[in-house]
Amino acid sequence: MTSDGNRQPPASSDNAPVLLSSGGTGGHMFPAFALAGELKARGIPVALVTDARGTKYQSQYPDIPFHVVRAETLRAGLVAKLRMVAELLIGTGQAFAMLLKMKPRVVVGFGGYPSFPAVLAAQALRIPTVLHEQNAVLGRANKLVAAGATKIALSLPDVAALPEGWRGKAIVTGNPVRAEIAAVGQQAFVPPTDTFNILVLGGSQGASVFSSVVPEAIGLLPADLKKKVRVVQQCRAADIADARHAYDLLGINARLETFITDVPAQLAACHLLIGRSGASTVTEAAVAGRPAIFVPYPHHKDQQQKVNAEVLVRANAALLAEEKTLTPQMLAKELENLMQHPALLGSMAEAARKTLPADASKRLADAILGL
Repeated sequence: MTSDGNRQPPASSDNAPVLLSSGGTGGHMFPAFALAGELKARGIPVALVTDARGTKYQSQYPDIPFHVVRAETLRAGLVAKLRMVAELLIGTGQAFAMLLKMKPRVVVGFGGYPSFPAVLAAQALRIPTVLHEQNAVLGRANKLVAAGATKIALSLPDVAALPEGWRGKAIVTGNPVRAEIAAVGQQAFVPPTDTFNILVLGGSQGASVFSSVVPEAIGLLPADLKKKVRVVQQCRAADIADARHAYDLLGINARLETFITDVPAQLAACHLLIGRSGASTVTEAAVAGRPAIFVPYPHHKDQQQKVNAEVLVRANAALLAEEKTLTPQMLAKELENLMQHPALLGSMAEAARKTLPADASKRLADAILGL
């Protein structure tokens, strides 16, 4: 018997899977799925562990085994915090038993508190762990397990809240995106002529602000510009009826969905993206080479979405509008300027394409398999 300090990792076979551990929202899940596609293309088996929220993506990826552990996200109040700790402890016990049976070669954590149990259990079992940070600010869940990680893969070179002592094991891979989105970026951006296609993405939960501000802004455009606009918009279920009514009154061709399943196709078709600036949305806009107006989610303490957006703003690939100052009049002014200057849209698209790596899935897979 060995002591805890000399615990040996469970023996894994040559066909042992890479286990991906992810929070249940799209910002964490989509990079995990992109990496899964790259690994599977190389003949490496993959499994995924998440919380109950993540299972809504299971039907889209039937070839990836899903495992669910108990977890809870951080909420305000002492009782909620105690519940979160209890759920994470239960989830860690579940993950420990799962890892002993699965014997993965490595566990890759994509952040979000539901990723914590499997990563912590892997570190206790001396299984190599790689953390992937999508945002420009190190997330709280990743920060909790970063000290024990074998490698920390970063989407951006300068990640805030990454202590100097951890930088030796940090590598910059970029943020993995689906192959279909990378393919969009390989095609030249075609400036608008007769129609102007706007894609509105509100993040995993949708964003009510877009359902009110975007239709009003379009309504303020000059008639010759307004008639060109076509909209595909993600809305919260509670907002769809009002948004539909607003677009109908304007005579605008608008497709409204609570969840857009064909994002690559819509990115390819759009001339402008309006959306939150979560890591996946920012990366997809950059890799696809699409101009964007970002409205960061305002309630993160670390302002991670604002920091994400600023990466493309500094590259002249995007505009940034704070939600507290966003008005239909302001948005209409920006839309009118962009619609009247298609060359500006083209330069923003080209700048976006040059900002972030399109081969992040390959880079991350290389790092994992090189351990």
